[in-house]
Amino acid sequence: MDFKFAERLSRIAPSATAELFRRVAELRAEGVELTSLAFGEPDFDPPAELLEAARRALATGPYGYTQVSGLASLREAICARAQERRGLRYQPDQVVVSAGAKHALFQLAQVLYDEGDEVIIPTPSWVSYADQARLCGATPKFVACAEASGFAPDPDALEAAITERTRALILCDPNNPTGAVLDAPNLERLAAMLRRYPKLWLNLDEIYAELCYDGVYARSLLSVAPDLRERAVIVDGVSKTYAMTGFRVGWVLAPRPVAKALEMLQSQSTTSIATIAQLTAQAALSSGEASLQRMLATYVERRDRLLGGLRQLSGVTCATPRGAFYVFANVQAWLGKRAGDRVLASDVDVADWLLSRARVAVVPGSAFGGAGYLRFSYAASLADIDTALSRIHDAAVELC
Repeated sequence: MDFKFAERLSRIAPSATAELFRRVAELRAEGVELTSLAFGEPDFDPPAELLEAARRALATGPYGYTQVSGLASLREAICARAQERRGLRYQPDQVVVSAGAKHALFQLAQVLYDEGDEVIIPTPSWVSYADQARLCGATPKFVACAEASGFAPDPDALEAAITERTRALILCDPNNPTGAVLDAPNLERLAAMLRRYPKLWLNLDEIYAELCYDGVYARSLLSVAPDLRERAVIVDGVSKTYAMTGFRVGWVLAPRPVAKALEMLQSQSTTSIATIAQLTAQAALSSGEASLQRMLATYVERRDRLLGGLRQLSGVTCATPRGAFYVFANVQAWLGKRAGDRVLASDVDVADWLLSRARVAVVPGSAFGGAGYLRFSYAASLADIDTALSRIHDAAVELC
């Protein structure tokens, strides 16, 4: 049959990280033994008290649909957390609970972007922002952030990218893939510029906000500039903080008109999400912080082990990430080198070579708009990190 699909599908490509996940799964199914430092997913089980909350919800219910925007009790817990963590007061009717932060971001794009709009995306950036914009007929405009400035967006560079067609700015803080965290002075400079453009929407992806290290605290832009909140949307969820990726619970905190529009859109797609997942997320937001602190301590140990090993590789440099769980390694010195009978012309070549030669899966930086880099995830055991480093060191000896 000659399939004809909607034209909009021609604007996007498969998610680079999802494709890598598929390839790794296929190789493992074929019996290939490899180590993955590629995925943005905690390798911990959810805390025991949350698994018990899920069992309790499964045993007692409720089991039916909830309101489209989510259980009232969950939305109240989300508002309480926003007040506690960000010092921002929201009401439950400003919250829409969706099937993960990615679903929330997708729906936000559908509600805000139109044909001909432009969306500013500081890079390196998460892989799906651009294609979510393209699917709406909008054009992503990338603004590079320099490693020398800690990958912080330059307000002057962002302002230079703004035109009469600019609809939104996406800000991911802490950042995927760099692990950079914006400090208060950076946020204040950014806010000062944004005040000159009152029609510009601010989409704030704060899914990694709880994962910070070395005494660093991820402030929300709205904590520094609450006057911007009537045109800003915060996206968050439980996936990263509580190792609950498979529960698929994310949400937005938004001005009421945006929340209402998102609720209307979601009413024609998923309606509500799984009630048991919502009840477990509510328990997560109400739980103590002991499990999170244990995870953070483990991440620091893994980060430092990974950084130490990568920095021993000739030509490789790495900024120290202060948030999320990624190291964004600069491998530009490897480009043009020969590995056996192949020349490593790009970071994609380097990542492919590491997968085929060292049996280590990483994500090429160009997938995030960071050509010449590789993203390593330390959401992996110390044993896997050590194995990966040993294999990479063995393979790197062959480069000439």
